[in-house]
Amino acid sequence: MTETSSKGYQVLARKYRPETFADLVGQDAMVRTLKNAFLADRIAQAFIMTGIRGTGKTTTARIIAKGMNCVGTYGTGGPTTDPCGVCEHCTAIMEGRHVDVMEMDAASRTGVGDIREIIESVHYRAASARYKIYIIDEVHMLSTSAFNALLKTLEEPPEHVKFIFATTEIRKVPVTVLSRCQRFDLRRIEPEDMIAMLRRIATAEGAAIADDALALITRAAEGSARDATSLLDQAISHGAGETTATQIRAMLGLADRGRVLDLFDMIMKGDAAGAMAELSAEYAEGADPLAVLRDLAEITHWVSVVKITPGAAEDPTISPDERSRGQAMAQTLPLRVLARMWQMLLKALDEVAQAPNAMMAAEMAIIRLTHVADLPTPEDLVKRLGNETPPPPPPSGGAPLPQGAGGGNGQANAPLSQGRSTSGQSTSGRSGGPSAALAQDAAQALARYPTFDHVLELIRANRDGKLLMDVEADLRLVSYQPGRITFQPTPDAPADLASRLGAALQRWTGNRWAVTVTSEGGAPSIVETRNAEKTSRESEARDHPLVQAVFDAFPNARILDIKTRQDITAEARAEALPEVEEEWDPFEEE
Repeated sequence: MTETSSKGYQVLARKYRPETFADLVGQDAMVRTLKNAFLADRIAQAFIMTGIRGTGKTTTARIIAKGMNCVGTYGTGGPTTDPCGVCEHCTAIMEGRHVDVMEMDAASRTGVGDIREIIESVHYRAASARYKIYIIDEVHMLSTSAFNALLKTLEEPPEHVKFIFATTEIRKVPVTVLSRCQRFDLRRIEPEDMIAMLRRIATAEGAAIADDALALITRAAEGSARDATSLLDQAISHGAGETTATQIRAMLGLADRGRVLDLFDMIMKGDAAGAMAELSAEYAEGADPLAVLRDLAEITHWVSVVKITPGAAEDPTISPDERSRGQAMAQTLPLRVLARMWQMLLKALDEVAQAPNAMMAAEMAIIRLTHVADLPTPEDLVKRLGNETPPPPPPSGGAPLPQGAGGGNGQANAPLSQGRSTSGQSTSGRSGGPSAALAQDAAQALARYPTFDHVLELIRANRDGKLLMDVEADLRLVSYQPGRITFQPTPDAPADLASRLGAALQRWTGNRWAVTVTSEGGAPSIVETRNAEKTSRESEARDHPLVQAVFDAFPNARILDIKTRQDITAEARAEALPEVEEEWDPFEEE
């Protein structure tokens, strides 16, 4: 029995785990800082490592622990950034069995009791190593009470104690903890470094794997070294002989990138039948509909970025053929079309993920995408409409506006007012008693409300919203003069509208108002007038040739608002800044 078989198989992610800072891939800034700190003997009391999964947070913590406790091959060395890896401390730390390097999983030990064990043990010196080191993984999972219990010890630990934290959710760590630690942000590994690492591991394992297959693995890993090595491990087992990109796509449930570009091209051309056939063919070959739409979204994003920054096309994970096709698409497709497709694909991804049948949802998404591909952009539509010759305007003229909303009944009430005035003069002429004086005072007080619009303003000023709504909606004015209102109620008018209106006006003005109701002769109410004006303006707008063209292109469109030039001018004047006189400049020559 060989040594390998006696130990059992070890996955590549563990077998090729970095053991020194030199082995870390893509973390040059952190490595440089730590090396300088060790050389200057400025080792912090606590470190916190943050980054996405698989970038080496726990591995870095173990390398730091080894570097601080390494004694070298001959047992005389000090803290170093190049641990020997052969002394008893280095070996025990990498195997996770060192008595003075304690690793704790905060996801399963979140309480104050777990932290209390650490606090009580820090006072004792290390049993055999130089430092007693506590590595707490997923530290953001600790409870608030546990964090608070750790603060004092974290701020002033004994000289022989060091803390190293690792987390993927740095925002969940309290700022009081962050301020006591030296923070390192581990970056996503760049595609070039990832491909080189995978090639080195594959060579060491004696596995033959194509370059485009490594590019697919790198793209699927999304910057995580552990994900990449795990996928490589699976790919080596999946392939017979040389592992090809086709086998990787089948393993990951991905569609051929070239065929996804063909599908993207069909959608952009509005070829619904061809796009549906291509989607069905990819599905029959094992591609996941959600993965196909995700690839379409990725291509849309990539083409958009290439259109803005052409240098983005030089991506090592993309083949030369895909690069040339993407550059050609970026030159021909407008950015507005790409942005519209991106938004629709985001919505389609949610629909496919939640649909009971993913393929059906994907097919409906493809149909929508090919349908909108033929629609013009807003810029093209405006240009197209501007080139059309408008028909002659309709003949002017129309029904006069109804009376009754303002002082429109002034002429009808003129004889009555004149008669009353004449009568008042004759009465005044016949008698000069107190009643004549009171009548004259009341007439002067009511003269402040010459039209019905002034009555509406009085109701608004007193903030009687219910009465104002009823008056505007259900009062059809027949005649008006100060102190006397005659109206025809609408069928939906409240029965007590006249009494409420008279009582309110008397309460506000201090004079009695005569409010009477009639069954006919009323002008349209204020709400009816507004609706008629709105309907007329909307009808006039729909008759405009540009608006007709918009409705022809978008049958389900609706008119939400209509603004005249006068409305726009009024809004501009209201929003305009007031003119400021020039200030006197003492240095200006006269």
